[in-house]
Amino acid sequence: MQELFDSHSHLNDRRLRRDVDGVVLRAAEEGVSRIMCVGFDLPSSRLAVEIAGLHSGVWVAVGVHPHDAKTLNDGVLSELARLAREPKVVAIGEIGLDFYRDLSPRPVQEAAFRAQIELAKELEVPVIVHDRNAGPQVLRVIEDQGPPAAGGVLHCFSGSLDLARQAMELGFYIGVAGPVTFQKSDALRAVVRAVPIERLLVETDAPYLTPEPFRGRKDNEPAFVRLVAEKVAEIKGIGLAEVARVTTANALRLFGGDSS
Repeated sequence: MQELFDSHSHLNDRRLRRDVDGVVLRAAEEGVSRIMCVGFDLPSSRLAVEIAGLHSGVWVAVGVHPHDAKTLNDGVLSELARLAREPKVVAIGEIGLDFYRDLSPRPVQEAAFRAQIELAKELEVPVIVHDRNAGPQVLRVIEDQGPPAAGGVLHCFSGSLDLARQAMELGFYIGVAGPVTFQKSDALRAVVRAVPIERLLVETDAPYLTPEPFRGRKDNEPAFVRLVAEKVAEIKGIGLAEVARVTTANALRLFGGDSS
């Protein structure tokens, strides 16, 4: 079975951490050999590091989500920098802008986004970027700050093909999650069809955005990244093994690993 890399999950979410051993085991049974556990605030970033210490295939990103941007201060930023030096922490994330829920004021979101981009640049690691209803503003901030040399990914991509092309020009990958399987996601499928497979990552965003056929019936988990990869294979007219091979190599390249 060709290995898969779930490039974005939240094993640190309360719905998954209750049975994290089972979640990781079920993923392995589906060929998911690596899982990126992504922080969304300081406590969840700490927990991600703890989980990774117990599971060899779990890697970590630490960061403050735009929803929680109002919690970012110098002390939190310093603690993220400390956590980021742990051996299995390979990215800063998830960071970005969310103009759909606006749970933190937009200027506060932008300031937190900029500060964490700078942290990633200092540490020479990539960023995992959240964008909801804020694509042009996300790219403007990245351009203004200068993209990290290590690159990044626009996770759970939901924008236009033009936005995807601009992101790729800045050195970013495009993250594809469960919505690619949804009945009304024709626009997203068109983006996936057009973006070179060499610039795609597959992810779950577990426990959110469960793909079909389990949407609305189960919490999402990393094992279901196989369903995302199967849909990408269908869209692009190539085999699942090829999608798994290339997207895993892409994730390893981005996050500083190798394919050995």
